[in-house]
Parts: sequence; structure tokens; C-alpha cells
Amino acid sequence: MLDVRDLHAYYGKSHILQGVNMRVGNNEIVSILGRNGVGRSTTLKAIMGNPSPRGDIEFRQKPIAGRKPHDIARLGIGYVPEERAIFPMLTVEQNLLLGIKSGQKDARWSLDETWRLFPQLLERANAPGGALSGGEQQMLTICRTLMGNPDLIMIDEPTEGLAPQMVERIGELLQEVARRGISILLVEQRLAIAMRISHRVYVMGHGQMVFEGTPDELMANTDVRREWLEV
Repeated sequence: MLDVRDLHAYYGKSHILQGVNMRVGNNEIVSILGRNGVGRSTTLKAIMGNPSPRGDIEFRQKPIAGRKPHDIARLGIGYVPEERAIFPMLTVEQNLLLGIKSGQKDARWSLDETWRLFPQLLERANAPGGALSGGEQQMLTICRTLMGNPDLIMIDEPTEGLAPQMVERIGELLQEVARRGISILLVEQRLAIAMRISHRVYVMGHGQMVFEGTPDELMANTDVRREWLEV
């Protein structure tokens, strides 16, 4: 589905990504773990084309490095930024409808499905997005991205600042998304939920991937966890 090889990215003169290699397969949930500031979010942004990356990125065996973000989105990659980026003055329903691509057909995710899975969003359908709680806004932005019918969705820190009950709900949503045939690349600070829902995990340090394996393999590797994850 997604193959990234020798990916480099810069902010000004700062060399943030220093040869990232990773892959996401069909129907996989893959998490990128690591401490703040190691380049996890920049990896997602570089895949989407901003900052402009150097290296090889293939999506469904087609090169996408150097394409504009809107072109990459049209190819089937959805992106949920850490800041959520909903439209606060538009209603919940209007926010969701904005996620639909022009000419889109045979979507795996519909407005009715969103209402069915998240009746609390249906109850707030006519409320402005800015009036929702943090957890509801997170569900809204994930569902809005899904309305674009992506084959792969990249999600940056979806549980940050949320109550434990909402964290569990977000985890359930991501598992449901994967069951519907949509691959997920997840940046997540909460180790417990990432380890529970992921098929594979990467650990990042100093702009590179320093570990790849299953959650069980990471749990068994105390040296990697001690050096790159634990405080």
C-alpha cells in the first residue's frame, strides 16, 4: 500500500527526517512511536508533500514524492492533523459533507454510517463544529476524512488531551476503519492503545526508524523501550 524509502525532510536548515524507511500494508494498522520531537508528525506531513520530501514514496506502487498535497489526497490518502482543523462555524453535517471528493462514487464510508456509529454526532448534526467537545471534534475530523473514501488514512495523535472513555471510543473507531479495508498509519503517544490495536509498530529516534516489529516483539525488547520510549 505505502512504501517509504530513504525519506529526508527539512524545516529551513534543520534536517528533521534523516533516511526514514517504512511500509504500510493492506488493511494494516501501523503505529509510529517515539518521544516528542523525533520526527513522527513530520513523517506524515512529508508523505503528504509538506514539507517537500527527498527520497522515494510509493502509494499503491506509484511514486508520489513531489506531488502537491491535494493531488496526493485525490490518489487515496487521507490525513488527520494533530490540530484537528475542523471548521468551527460550520455545522457538524456541513463539516462531514466537505470531506466528499467531487465525482466520488462507491464510497465505503457514508453520512448514514457516521450517524449510525456515532449517534452523538447525529444529535449534534446542526450544531457548529466549534461547540463540540474535544473528543467529539476528534471523531468529526476522522469521519470527515473518511468521507473522502481513502484507501489509507494517516492520523496524528488522535487521543491527545482526551478522557479515557473517549480514548477507548477512538480506538474502537480505528479498528472499525481497518475492518472496512482502510489502512491506517498512526502517530500515537499513548503506548497502551497503540500496542493494543496495531498490527506492527515502528519506533522513531533522531529522525530515523530504530525498531520495526509487532507489539509483542516491542514489549519483549526492553533495550529499545528503555532507550527510545521510556521517560
